[in-house]
Amino acid sequence: MDLKEIKSIIDLMKKNSLSEFELEEKDFKIKLKRPIGGGSGPALGGPVDDPELTAYSALARQSAAVVHQAPIPSPASVASGPESEIKSPMIGTFYCTPSPDAAPYVEVGSEVGPDTVVCIVEAMKVMNEIKAETRGIITAVVAENGKPVEFGQVLFKIRPL
Repeated sequence: MDLKEIKSIIDLMKKNSLSEFELEEKDFKIKLKRPIGGGSGPALGGPVDDPELTAYSALARQSAAVVHQAPIPSPASVASGPESEIKSPMIGTFYCTPSPDAAPYVEVGSEVGPDTVVCIVEAMKVMNEIKAETRGIITAVVAENGKPVEFGQVLFKIRPL
């Protein structure tokens, strides 16, 4: 990792108000901390209590792992038929196709299963396949191809089967 990549991580942290970032690979480890808000408080803060930031840090450590984002609904929720959402498990760039000239993974009306890849979220040059994690029919593609997404942002709406 070079200085340019580290600076881009710092910019990403500032843009998304992250106070801590940690990445560990085979022979490389980086941990960044910064104060949140107007600069008040110590330069190196204590542990992060925000569950979203903690989850993001945990996902960043799984740099090449496939990420799962939505729990499988209970039989009661499937029976009632409410629309569910597939949310982004991390900050990154949303891609609905495996390559620029390929067809989308899914479209409105596509039937998906728990292991169906619905999109890719690129984070730090790692392409993370996002799976549906539930059985259903895609009712809306909410995210825009090639655009940044936030942790927890809705990517798709799905009607469970």
